[in-house]
Amino acid sequence: MTETLSVGLLFGGESPEHEVSIVTARAIADHLDPARFTVRPMGIARNGVWAVTGDPFARLANRELPERGEHPFLPLEKGSEATLLPDVFFNALHGAGGEDGQIQGYLELLHRPYTGAGLLAMAAGMDKWITKRLWESEGLPVVPYVGLTEERWNRERSVCLSECAKLGLPLFVKPANLGSSIGVEKVKRSEDLTAALGRAFTFDRRVLVEQGLDVREIEVAVLGGDEPLVSKPGEVIVADEFYTFEDKYLHGKSRTEIPAQIPEELTDLVRKLAARAFAASDGYGMARVDFFLERLTGRIFLNELNFIPGFTSISMYPKMMAASGVPYTEVLTRLIDLALARHAQTTRKQKGFQSGSNWFQGT
Repeated sequence: MTETLSVGLLFGGESPEHEVSIVTARAIADHLDPARFTVRPMGIARNGVWAVTGDPFARLANRELPERGEHPFLPLEKGSEATLLPDVFFNALHGAGGEDGQIQGYLELLHRPYTGAGLLAMAAGMDKWITKRLWESEGLPVVPYVGLTEERWNRERSVCLSECAKLGLPLFVKPANLGSSIGVEKVKRSEDLTAALGRAFTFDRRVLVEQGLDVREIEVAVLGGDEPLVSKPGEVIVADEFYTFEDKYLHGKSRTEIPAQIPEELTDLVRKLAARAFAASDGYGMARVDFFLERLTGRIFLNELNFIPGFTSISMYPKMMAASGVPYTEVLTRLIDLALARHAQTTRKQKGFQSGSNWFQGT
């Protein structure tokens, strides 16, 4: 009998997407192939402490805040400092801490493979403003926008408002480093913009203001490395004025359609743009690439890229992959195999350097 790999399933975290991550991780745990993997849930509580004993799902769902252990360089809960490392980490952390390079850097220090993209891609992909700038440098189409830092907003508010006004109305205000539509507002009147920006800056010191277009929301799932599998496009048919957090996870008024009902040539274009956007961001493992299709003109714009998309029962990523011939369990297996392959590649690289001289030893 083949020995199974232990999979450290990381979820929770300190970001506003803590609850979404719990639901994502439960679904992943339910679908990992038991013939190949042994799941070890590792819940990161809202205070940043890793809960690894008992039932971490229940503990985080009950809002438990474990006591940190005595070793200052470890985030593990007290009494668990000697916990063995898993063979591979499956990162199901949404938002800051898990999707911005922080956990990737820590796991690299532990010399353990982990699913998804590396530190650079995650850090850039998490920040919607940086992502847009990367895509613009590759000639990829993005919605007209203004990026603002909190420091600049406080220093020259009238200039910032003037720049935003040039985009016209309506506008969308978004914290640059949040997902699940948290903190996103649609602004229809210019006099409401200042307050909307103030609320966005409570989440992040970097905020995007985007031109509000009349669009259809098209999404594509990407899986792989240099030559990734790109799924059939899906469409989110939005019930409200945009796809809100409440609609995504609480009310469920919007619906999805896979494949999206768009012309074949547009399907081909979207899939090509998704692959280019993934590569431009140094993507690896998986991503959901979101597009806007302007109703009036038929123009396609890249909206954003999510390197750790939702994996709940209603999430678009696994649905689009399934419609493209890759069922949920196989997606998870491929992600772990990709993690092992990238780790092996990295391990083969030359890390050290010796000059052959004692110049660095001093006098």
